[in-house]
Amino acid sequence: MYDVFREKRVLVTGDTGFKGSWLSLWLTELGADVTGYALPAEGGQPLFDLLGLERMIRHVDGDVRDADAVRTAFAEARPEIVFHLAAQSLVRRSYDEPKYTFDTNVGGAVNVLEAVRATPSVRTVVCITSDKCYRNKEWVWGYRENDELGGHDPYSASKAAAEMVIGAYIASYFHGDGAPGVASTRAGNVIGGGDWTQDRIVPDCMRALKDGTGIVLRNPDATRPWQHVLEPLSGYLLLAARLLEDPGRHSGAWNFGPRPGSVRTVRELAETVVRDWGGGDISVKREPGDRHEATLLHLSIDKAQTGLGWSPKWDAERTIAETVSWYRAVHDGESPVDATRRQIKAFMES
Repeated sequence: MYDVFREKRVLVTGDTGFKGSWLSLWLTELGADVTGYALPAEGGQPLFDLLGLERMIRHVDGDVRDADAVRTAFAEARPEIVFHLAAQSLVRRSYDEPKYTFDTNVGGAVNVLEAVRATPSVRTVVCITSDKCYRNKEWVWGYRENDELGGHDPYSASKAAAEMVIGAYIASYFHGDGAPGVASTRAGNVIGGGDWTQDRIVPDCMRALKDGTGIVLRNPDATRPWQHVLEPLSGYLLLAARLLEDPGRHSGAWNFGPRPGSVRTVRELAETVVRDWGGGDISVKREPGDRHEATLLHLSIDKAQTGLGWSPKWDAERTIAETVSWYRAVHDGESPVDATRRQIKAFMES
């Protein structure tokens, strides 16, 4: 599966983000010719900068809300494979900036798919949305790809709307002989080394542990399908390879989540992080009138297991251990790119 990317022209939107940085490095390790398109990396220690990706790929600064710029980037890169990850990815920020969230997540998807229509070289498109695209009914069982879409908050609603956009483009434009294969992917809460995004549990934990301050949890009983970032990325890569082989069969929506045993509460995750780091304090501070966040959500991965032959490799314990070990190794002096390459290699060999 990995061999198909060698010397392929690949465009990654959102390459400066956490998942986009991991994916871009992995693709370069597989021999792909990678072009990235995204806004400049945000945060104090963006993984894109830590990895030195600007020296490994062609990066174009651009906003997915800018249709002309997106189309120009496609025309210049002439990609064969597209991974669309560019997004506003935070629930809490979506409450503060709903228009920006919808313009980026919905309008951005339209702009990318319009650019695909105008770029004859494209053979495969994998659009990354979120598990939060499902209308959350607090079910104890996993959501399937044909379950109802919807969202309580602007972020979730924007991802549901993006899924509807992708489905409409597949039905209207990307079907039949000669059409590129187009799919959407829905993954749970990913964790892994190098994420310093605000309002995410692992980055918040690592900042507190590095600074010697206590970890503060605002929603300790919420459960999440925690998975290492390499798990869904391996699904995206496998799906892209299958779309190259048989676009008609593999177009559509796909879930990539962990096995049910990997679901943990936020408190359990934080306690395991503290244990693997070697110490630290945890407290709970519920904010009065805090905004709604789902308390229970996980995915069924039956379709990916039977239709792609994909399954998660690392259980929850190893996922958390590998994540903490990345931060610890870099904290102790290993270069971020070496730590990241080492974990990619370990994952591929596991």
